[in-house]
Amino acid sequence: MVGTEPNWLNQQEKEAWTALTSVLTRLLPALNSQILRDSGITHFEYIVLSGLSDAPDRTMRMSDLAAAAGAALPRLSQVVGRLEKRGWVNRHTDPGDGRCVLVTLTESGRDKVVASAPGHVNEVRRLVFDRITKAQVAQLAAIGNRIGDTGDRAR
Repeated sequence: MVGTEPNWLNQQEKEAWTALTSVLTRLLPALNSQILRDSGITHFEYIVLSGLSDAPDRTMRMSDLAAAAGAALPRLSQVVGRLEKRGWVNRHTDPGDGRCVLVTLTESGRDKVVASAPGHVNEVRRLVFDRITKAQVAQLAAIGNRIGDTGDRAR
């Protein structure tokens, strides 16, 4: 849209945007620091492991896992490779569709998630849920779902 005047944010929208960007730039590094310090894994590795732990048979297609983790396949592939070297996941061809790769959480990987979860949950609670009301939790969920459901992730 070259040459088109932007639909500028009003003051309330600017304040909301500034608050959101502040949360985004501070929250993820804080969560990453905690889990790296306490469990020796990155926050993204934890997201991948916990996503698999919640999946049926602790198995997901790489493409579905990438979408769930909000990552591109090349990044996920690198992380899964590191997790595989640690014995926490296995990759194998989908017997129902030989073009797809499945990732399965091993028992050792499940143990890692179980051991890492309490510290992660405590940090999430400290940084987010202890600071807001129950009504705000519902609002946060609704807002997050609405924003997260953009429908055009490729752009």
